[in-house]
Amino acid sequence: MNTPSELKYTKDHEWVMIEGNIATIGITDFAQSELGDIVFVDVDSVDDELSSGDVFGSVEAVKTVSDLFLPLAGTVTEFNAELEDQPELLNTDPYGKGWIIKLDIGDSADTTELLSAEQYQESLG
Repeated sequence: MNTPSELKYTKDHEWVMIEGNIATIGITDFAQSELGDIVFVDVDSVDDELSSGDVFGSVEAVKTVSDLFLPLAGTVTEFNAELEDQPELLNTDPYGKGWIIKLDIGDSADTTELLSAEQYQESLG
C-alpha cells in the first residue's frame, strides 16, 4: 500500500498536504482499495466554512457510499472538477490527480490530530 511520507493522514483515511494556508485533501490508497471502483464524488461545500470532523462530501463506489470528513477547520475553496467526469482518478491516482478539495486553513490550523505516514500505517494494523 502506498503511503507517501510527506503527507499527513487521519484515522478516517483522508490524506492532507499543507502548503502555507492551503490544505489539499483526498482519500488514501487504503480507502480507495476498500471502497472498490469509485463511480461518483459529491462535494457541495465549496465556499463553506466548516469545523474539523464535519462531513464535506461523499464518495460513491459500486457497492457503497462513504462520507468524507474534514480533518481541519477552514473554508473549502476548491473542488477538483476533474472528478466530475473522472471519479476513477481516486482509484488510479489518489495522491495526485485524485485530490478532492482545497481548504483555506488560515494561520492557526490545529494539525496535532493528524498522523504521520508511519502512525497511519500502524493504525491499519
